[in-house]
Amino acid sequence: MNHALVSCCRFVPSIRTHHVLAVVAVLIIGLGAKQYFFPPITAEANLRAVPAINILQMHRDINMQNLSVQKVHDKTFIFVEGE
Repeated sequence: MNHALVSCCRFVPSIRTHHVLAVVAVLIIGLGAKQYFFPPITAEANLRAVPAINILQMHRDINMQNLSVQKVHDKTFIFVEGE
């Protein structure tokens, strides 16, 4: 039996594990550095800036006479004679 081949194949899973651990460590360190240098910004909300809006009153205020009418040429059911 070839001992060089056996010893080479024996270390492949541990090398693969080391590479995975190195990638995970780099990602975690990179994410930590990003959070340190670019901290999340807290949104400022001013709840008193917008007055209360009554949706029902908005619907009542629409003047139905002033709305434009759109002409629709629906050709869903077109039957041609002779086919």
